[in-house]
Amino acid sequence: MDKKSTIVFVYNADSGLINSFKDYAHKVIRPDTYSCNLCAVTFGNFGMKQEWKGFIDKLDYDVEFLHRDEFFEKYNVENENFPVAFVKKDENLTLLISHTEINKCKSLKELINLLKIKIKSI
Repeated sequence: MDKKSTIVFVYNADSGLINSFKDYAHKVIRPDTYSCNLCAVTFGNFGMKQEWKGFIDKLDYDVEFLHRDEFFEKYNVENENFPVAFVKKDENLTLLISHTEINKCKSLKELINLLKIKIKSI
């Protein structure tokens, strides 16, 4: 992947204050049924985990985080399962990490290791 590429992460959640509040409450009250594993492993109760932010900031690529509704609006892609990560190059998206792979990650460390592997394999 060259430096003109962007990694695009898409949460399995919609944007907005009300949705954010609902998601936060769901994560706290019933974390075992929360539908966005990307959110669950990268965010704590008070925002993005510092380890994740530090890792992302050190990548040699631009990184974009979008909610489902923002992704649909920006890229006009339908029928994707979320959460996912894409590589964007010249406005073309290629799947980097599937929802199945993200959902198998039980910890931030597992997600970081998965991303490192995926970046090397491109």
